[in-house]
Amino acid sequence: MPARGFRLFWKSATSIGQGSERAHVGRRDWGKIRRRTSTMITDCHIHISPLHMFKPAALELMRSKRSNYAEIEEFCRSPKSFLKYMDDCGIDRAVLINYVAPEVIGFTTDVNQFVADYVTENPKKLISCGSLHPKYTQNIMADVEHLLRLQIRMIKIHPPHQLLFPNDYLNGVTELEIIYRAAEANGIPIMFHTGTSIFPGARNKYGDPIYLDDVAVDFPKLKILLAHGGRPLWMHTAFFLLRRHPNVYLDISGIPPKTLLTYFPRLDEIAHKTLFGTDWPGPGVPDVGKNLREFRSLPLSEHVRQRILSGTALEIWPV
Repeated sequence: MPARGFRLFWKSATSIGQGSERAHVGRRDWGKIRRRTSTMITDCHIHISPLHMFKPAALELMRSKRSNYAEIEEFCRSPKSFLKYMDDCGIDRAVLINYVAPEVIGFTTDVNQFVADYVTENPKKLISCGSLHPKYTQNIMADVEHLLRLQIRMIKIHPPHQLLFPNDYLNGVTELEIIYRAAEANGIPIMFHTGTSIFPGARNKYGDPIYLDDVAVDFPKLKILLAHGGRPLWMHTAFFLLRRHPNVYLDISGIPPKTLLTYFPRLDEIAHKTLFGTDWPGPGVPDVGKNLREFRSLPLSEHVRQRILSGTALEIWPV
């Protein structure tokens, strides 16, 4: 399909979603709202997922790393409980990461309906992230249309769990190009897992962020978020991509705050493109509040700190 017709089709498909978001808020002064939320803290990477979909080996890894697993179950069942936890931790908004990875994690496309339903509890504080998988679609155009109608606000591609390279559209995986073009046309960011994964069956060769160089070149208006900054092997590559491409952003989730400035010693140079995130309740992230406190204790200027905690996310997901 010609690119021009494709872009117009998808733009018209989401105009309803954008209008309904404004209607939900009502006739408020949007400028005043933005000023009031200039310090709104967003965790751009929290896993609230349908736990019953986990493959046994993946679920066992989760259980073995979480002494409070019953609490995690409660949060995944109850948005009200999770919203209270967010308040206790000092988090104003959370992006709820979900993605399709039947082979490694067990997640099917049902995760999209799950997260779309979950965020209806409080759409201002809960931001939906869904996904598609090129290997598990019979009609990619219809599946993208459905994703847009669910008003999913970010798409997640997880190469080590989906077992593909982000630039495989250059090797015949046309479904990836359709996903990217639809996201680009509709202003929906795509988060890519970069770096390693310890889940059984993950293939870490797919986690090298260098393959996103092609994506950033070929889709220059697509907002690309590098989840985890390539840690622990490819931080220099991630930093290069951030400085080269205006449309590439850094998500610092999964990086212990105490090592953040070791991984990215020139963080202040890319603060305007950096988002705070925790990757909770992933292995190695015991508590969102603790992670936030440790980040605040880093020797960063207040401007840089506020930019990472609040400013970049408010530009990507305006209130």
